[in-house]
Amino acid sequence: MIYHVRARLRREHADELHRRLTDGSIAQQRPDGAEIVASMNRAVVAANGSIEWSEECYCASPLHHERSTVLDRHFEDITTESIDAHGTYEGQPFMTYLRDNFVESGNER
Repeated sequence: MIYHVRARLRREHADELHRRLTDGSIAQQRPDGAEIVASMNRAVVAANGSIEWSEECYCASPLHHERSTVLDRHFEDITTESIDAHGTYEGQPFMTYLRDNFVESGNER
């Protein structure tokens, strides 16, 4: 299934999320690391400050493994809605937002 996901970033963990997304540690996670990274690359920061993305998942409950291993530490107020295909959403690219707001000169803030 593919889900439209909305969440709020836990700003106190944003630097760690950026580091783990870019150092390969999340990508190496099995079975869903590559999809988590791809999802964060699709994610945007909407005008209201929420983060939106689409993510593919085949857990019995939406994003169960992803939430237990990554998402619940870095996001709150996570909602999911089943959709037919990956979507695109209006807003600033999330990875750019993380880099510009939480990483300074190649070092985490």
